[in-house]
Amino acid sequence: MDFQNRAGSKPGAGALMSHSESNVARRERLRKLALETIDIESDPYFMRNHLGSYECKLCLTLHNNEGSYLSHTQGKKHQANLARRAALDAKENDNSGPARATAAAPRVKKNVVKIGRPGYKVTKIRDPGSRQFGLLFEVTYPEVTDETKPRHRFMSAYEQHVEPPNRQYQYLLFAAEPYETVAFKVQSREVDMRPGKFWSHWDMDTRKFTLQFFFRNPTRSYAATGANAAGAVGHSHINPLNPYLAPPQA
Repeated sequence: MDFQNRAGSKPGAGALMSHSESNVARRERLRKLALETIDIESDPYFMRNHLGSYECKLCLTLHNNEGSYLSHTQGKKHQANLARRAALDAKENDNSGPARATAAAPRVKKNVVKIGRPGYKVTKIRDPGSRQFGLLFEVTYPEVTDETKPRHRFMSAYEQHVEPPNRQYQYLLFAAEPYETVAFKVQSREVDMRPGKFWSHWDMDTRKFTLQFFFRNPTRSYAATGANAAGAVGHSHINPLNPYLAPPQA
């Protein structure tokens, strides 16, 4: 075979490369050149998956090696998506001016699957010194995460829509995701918020939330008024089983 007179051939160089072989060689040269000039790890759309392949998060394409991904980044599809993303970012920046900043941000609703009600224990307590009546709540949340801390609040009878409103009662709510919010119906009396009377504690080891509070004692001014007006007769109207109950009207 005459290799000397063939176009593009040199003696001892063998036959010419086919079209597919030349494409492989060209892609290999481009890959080596790109790896020398481009830091592929800094590409925000470059990702290695668990199978060892490479993905483009912008175009949602899959590639077998880095060279294939680099060739994709120079293609028409990737460049068009980059231009579209730049236009969207510019539009968002233009709309985030002072007029838009004053508007209320939309509230993001989280879809949390509720797993049921937590376990709880309620204990009636009384302060031996002040004779105040109180309650001790122990609510257990064994499935909450380390970042979650239970919350609580008092709610009036007119805020809820489960029962007919009754001003003689109020509700104490406990909430912690992914558990359902539980509410306890208690007397509508003033709670003593002084230190030592009202306190709460979240135990991360046992996953138990504890809350204790005492009600303020009602005033006894009516007893003193009755004693000044009728002497010892005024004290005869006080109920010994419930001294804080108002006396009957004369």
